[in-house]
This record gives sequence, C-alpha cells and structure tokens, in this order.
Amino acid sequence: MRLFYLLILLAAAGAVALFALENQEQLTLHFFDRSLTQSVSVILGATYLLGMISGWTVIGLLRRSWNRVTEERQYANSR
Repeated sequence: MRLFYLLILLAAAGAVALFALENQEQLTLHFFDRSLTQSVSVILGATYLLGMISGWTVIGLLRRSWNRVTEERQYANSR
C-alpha cells in the first residue's frame, strides 16, 4: 500500500513540475498602486499556499469555537 501512495505522490509531483515547465509566461498583477510580474506557475502556487493557510485558519477557529460550545453544554448539563 505504501508503494501505491508513493506512486500517487510521484505522479502528483510530476504533474506539478510539468505544469511549472509549461507555464513560463510572465503575468503582471496590479493591486492598488503596486504591480508584480512573475510566471503563471509562481503566482498560482502562491495563491494555492495562501488559500491553504487561510483555510486552516478558518477550520481552526471553527473547531475551537465548536469545542467551547460543547464544553459549555457539558458543564451546564452536569450541574
């Protein structure tokens, strides 16, 4: 089973590498008075990583809130 997971990981890494090699065009982003020129693959990779970080943050906040609510209910029910 580990070999299967390794093959899937290698296939995904190969697909990412192929995407990066094929998308070397420059892209310019403008935001307010700033601009950034990078390759398409770098911009998409950065966008993906920022999305992962923000997603983990939202999930963490929701999980912490849920735990607080359930702890309060358990405390109220035990009284």
